[in-house]
Amino acid sequence: MPRRKGLPESPASGAFRVSETVPLILASSSPRRRDLLAEAGLSFAVRASAAEELHDPQLSAAALTEENAFRKASAVASEFPSALVLGADTLVYLDGEPFGKPRDLEEAFFMLSRLAGRTHQVCTGVCLLEKASAKQRRFHAVTAVTFRALDPAGIGEYLASIDPLDKAGGYAAQEHGEKIIERLDGSWSNVIGLPMEALQAELKNWKI
Repeated sequence: MPRRKGLPESPASGAFRVSETVPLILASSSPRRRDLLAEAGLSFAVRASAAEELHDPQLSAAALTEENAFRKASAVASEFPSALVLGADTLVYLDGEPFGKPRDLEEAFFMLSRLAGRTHQVCTGVCLLEKASAKQRRFHAVTAVTFRALDPAGIGEYLASIDPLDKAGGYAAQEHGEKIIERLDGSWSNVIGLPMEALQAELKNWKI
């Protein structure tokens, strides 16, 4: 099947059709994940997942993100059991403590203040699920990100240049990341929201 770029979204009416020309469903409304799949030349549809995320600091980064990725994929797969559904969950970790999406700008400022001048980990869990065949694959990727030493003025300037409230850790590597990131060890796309190197290798097993 030829791969074609495409970003078919669920229309406002809520109607949604999956055809053989769209073999993959992204169970996420994240524009960053959508863009990564499109840039890879994959044909896919988008169906935001309504699954409730698990928040359990006792779980490892890998276990928690993979479980949330499964929950997201499973919710959409229940609607489209014959389709291959992709779920993903990304968290920032500093000294083993998870940083999710900040509630407000004050919390985003607090997060970046703690990350400044230090190395943290970004973990993305991924789940590929085809409910009809009961076929499932879970995996994760971890990237180490070292921040520049930032003063309050620099943090405020950065936050003013992005919308931090829908981003784990309150930052976006792809949006003025050079202002805050000194070094990155691992997958760049993983920090954005999908470890594309690992994902594309897995999709070959599904003939996509």
